[in-house]
Amino acid sequence: MADEHSYASLPSNAPFRAALVCADPAIRDALLAAWPEPEVEWAFFEKGRDAAGLLLTSPPDILLCGFELPDMPGIVVASLLKRENVYAHVPVVVCLHEGQITGNLDWLITDADDFIVFPCCQQFLHTRLELVKSRNARTLDANPLTHLPGNTSIIRRTQGLIDACRDFALGYCDLDFFKSFNDKYGFSRGDEVLMMTSRIIVNSIKALPLEFSFAGHVGGDDFVFIVPCADAEAVCQKIIDTFDEIVPQFYDQEDRQRGGIVSTDRQGTLRAFPLMALSIAVVFNQNNSLSHYGEAAQAAMNLKKKAKESPRSNYVFDRRSTMGGTAASSRTEPPAHR
Repeated sequence: MADEHSYASLPSNAPFRAALVCADPAIRDALLAAWPEPEVEWAFFEKGRDAAGLLLTSPPDILLCGFELPDMPGIVVASLLKRENVYAHVPVVVCLHEGQITGNLDWLITDADDFIVFPCCQQFLHTRLELVKSRNARTLDANPLTHLPGNTSIIRRTQGLIDACRDFALGYCDLDFFKSFNDKYGFSRGDEVLMMTSRIIVNSIKALPLEFSFAGHVGGDDFVFIVPCADAEAVCQKIIDTFDEIVPQFYDQEDRQRGGIVSTDRQGTLRAFPLMALSIAVVFNQNNSLSHYGEAAQAAMNLKKKAKESPRSNYVFDRRSTMGGTAASSRTEPPAHR
C-alpha cells in the first residue's frame, strides 16, 4: 500500500494557467470568449521574446502560439519551451489561419501538440481546448509502465462517486513478497509481474458497468479498482485465482518446486520467502458512509494489515459502516499449486 501522504488530500484547485503568444487580436478575443477569465488565468504576449522569460521561469499549463509572430515563427517559441526537459510536458497549440497551412512544415516532427485553424465557432474552440487539456492530464497521470490511470485520477474518480452519493466498492491490491522477488530476479522480471497484475485486474472488471468499472495504478506494486458493491467478492476471487495460477510461471523451476526463494530481507538477513501473493483490502461506500477519499484510504491501510496476516493471497472486506463495526474476510484455503 502506498504511504499515507499519497492520499492526504484532493488535487489542488489552483487556477488553470494559459499563455498566448500572438499578435492577432481576433485570435485573442476568440480564445478569451471560449476560455473566459477567471475560469482560466491568461497571459498575453505579441512577440516571442516577450514571452521567453515567463515560459522558462513560470511555464503555463498550456501554451498557444500564433503561426507567424512579429519577431520569429511560432514554432520557434514552442521549441524554446519543449526543449527544456522539465517543461516538455506542457501542451503547445499553434493558432493559424487557413492560408497559413503549409506543406513545407512537417507537423509530425515539430514541437507542437495540436493546431487550431481560425476563425472557428466558439463551441468548437472550447471543446478542442478542453480535449487538449484533458488529454495532457491523462498522459501525465498515467503510470509509465502499465499505462493505467495514476493517483490523481484515482482520487478524482473515487471522490466523484462519493459526491454523487453512489454506492461502490473500492479495492486496494498490494503484492506481497515482491521486493524479495525483485532482489533475486531483477527489475525487468519484476516489471513483467506488475504488467501481468495490471492486466489481471483490468480483465477481471472490464465486463462490469462502465460507470463503475475502473482500474488504477497508485505506483510500485499498489493497484486500485472500483466496482459495484454486489460484484466486489466475485471480482476479488477472480483476481486472486488468476494471479495465483499465473505468478509461479515467473519463478525458476527450482524455486517453484521449493515453493519460494531465499533472499535477503530489509534487515540484511538471509531468509526464505514464499511465492508472491496478492492482498486486497476492500472498502465500501454504502448509504453515503464515506464523505472523503481520505477516509477510504485510511480504512484500507488499516484493513491491509489484516489481509497480510496470511502468507497466501487473500482479500478482506470492511463493512463497518453497514455491519455494526464488523469486518468480513475470506479466502482462507490455499490455492492448489501451493
